[in-house]
Amino acid sequence: MKFISAVTAAVLAVASITTHAQQPAAGHYPARPITIIVPFAPGGGIDVLVRAMAPKLTERWKQPIVVENKAGAGSNIGTSQVARAPADGYTLLATVNQTMVGNRFLYKNLPYDPDKSFEPVTMMVKADQLIVANSKLPANTLKEVVALAHKEPGKLNYGSFGNGSQPHLLFSVINDREKTDLTHIPYNGITPNLTALAAGDVQLGAASAGVIAPLVQSGKIKPIAVAGDARAPQYPNVSTTTEQGFPYAKVSIWYGLFAPAGTPPEIVKEIRAAVHDVLSDPKFVEQQVTARGLNVVAGDGRQLREAIAKESEVTAAMIKAAGVVAE
Repeated sequence: MKFISAVTAAVLAVASITTHAQQPAAGHYPARPITIIVPFAPGGGIDVLVRAMAPKLTERWKQPIVVENKAGAGSNIGTSQVARAPADGYTLLATVNQTMVGNRFLYKNLPYDPDKSFEPVTMMVKADQLIVANSKLPANTLKEVVALAHKEPGKLNYGSFGNGSQPHLLFSVINDREKTDLTHIPYNGITPNLTALAAGDVQLGAASAGVIAPLVQSGKIKPIAVAGDARAPQYPNVSTTTEQGFPYAKVSIWYGLFAPAGTPPEIVKEIRAAVHDVLSDPKFVEQQVTARGLNVVAGDGRQLREAIAKESEVTAAMIKAAGVVAE
């Protein structure tokens, strides 16, 4: 009986150790390198921000932060990889609202559930998009674009990052509300879209202030409206769509951080605290956030989940207006 009791005690001890290893306590986190998956090609806004944050997080945690780009299928490849990862805080997802909001309407068989596959950690930063035009377009405001579209029906077009992307939905709503017929030209990503805009292959588009800055400085494109309620600090003379009489024409982009569903709350809390600590550094914010036309949000998981739900309702209406059908 004593032998059996000893064996049983040993088995229970091993089970206890195994369970502890599967669910590490926040006090021991992280104990090894952390991988942050960015489901887009290198060089995009969120990729740049996360790579700038990585050394700061390494300094806090004394563990390497590995940033991996897993682009493809509208961000679905990298995102689904994180959804399948162990819920231990060592594989995280850094992505934009398109992944959690727009994609649910664009794909019939989404390889992850935007509402159930992840634990929202924090919305890091946010920015209203700007409506931009090729510099040669004889219109300097959205109001003038609409007037030109009515005067020359069928002659103006706009580029987007693809069907169902924010520029596509934005201009579709403008077409619907203003009875214009701006033609949609989809591109495979923001870089070819803006390249076409700068070359004059398309006349209109939408992107964040930080992304368009080089092309604006080169004189190839010009901002004509901020698609939101507040003017962009980089372009104080560019009025908002609300000021111009188009209060419905609003789109913004945010960068969020997510962990696989089931990640222990104490680990999620530690990740959030570390990210917020980086985003509270004035020098970092000035160089990596404000300079790129973004604003710090640093919210909690509940705020991010609520933002996704609210934005999904608005996007559903825009998808309907655009006539986009899930693939």
